[in-house]
Amino acid sequence: MDLKLTGKSAIVTGSTAGIGLAIARRLAQEGVTVTITGRSQAKLDAAAAEIGLPVNAVLADPATAQGAAELIAAVPTTDILVNNLGIYEARDFADISDEDWHRLFEVNVVSGARLSRHYFPKMLERNWGRVIFIASESGLLPPAEMIHYGMTKSAQLSISRGLAEHTRGTGVTVNSVLPGPTRSEGIVDFIRSVVDNKEAPEAEREAEFFTRLRPLSLIKRLIEADEVGAMVAYLASPLAAATNGAALRVEGGMVPTIA
Repeated sequence: MDLKLTGKSAIVTGSTAGIGLAIARRLAQEGVTVTITGRSQAKLDAAAAEIGLPVNAVLADPATAQGAAELIAAVPTTDILVNNLGIYEARDFADISDEDWHRLFEVNVVSGARLSRHYFPKMLERNWGRVIFIASESGLLPPAEMIHYGMTKSAQLSISRGLAEHTRGTGVTVNSVLPGPTRSEGIVDFIRSVVDNKEAPEAEREAEFFTRLRPLSLIKRLIEADEVGAMVAYLASPLAAATNGAALRVEGGMVPTIA
């Protein structure tokens, strides 16, 4: 399918690994001029090599005001903004410090709001653009072992829907994508940290994770990053012009509601 994205430009934050890298690779394959971001030049170089197509790599951390300013200075405008940057951790609620709450909110929520504040008005001026927040099913079903993470994903859904209200009658859309547990850098360590049998083979730990901690999953496996990337590429395309203000789930059926 031709997504009609050739000639468009995109920024994908947190794009040196995992979901962000898969999104950047898919967009580049569709003919998009892609800017990837990261805090390590070595990881940026490796990501660019893995994508295998020309990309613009910007060493910047949008989780900080300075990093966002550096990215904006390097890339003043874009057709597509994918707010993918995010972190997660498992922690008992009683052990989540004020610093932990602020840190996850700053990285997961403020980073995307910060960049959207700059790029979104310019999209409205040009009457075309896409803002996509990579949220999580945890925004709808906050996990008991990382409530602070779930809070940040709920906040992303609120920002996304609120921004969409400003797009009435324009060619700009704002949507969220809600992946479930996805095979990416760090997921193996995360699963090990929350299962009972930490020394079991990886396949057994994954099975325990879905049986005990994510029992509502219909696919009973980790999602592949490319599966999320395909959804984001479609949302970014002109073909998805009628999808606006939506939260699209790529979470393997973990949320047991129709809407």
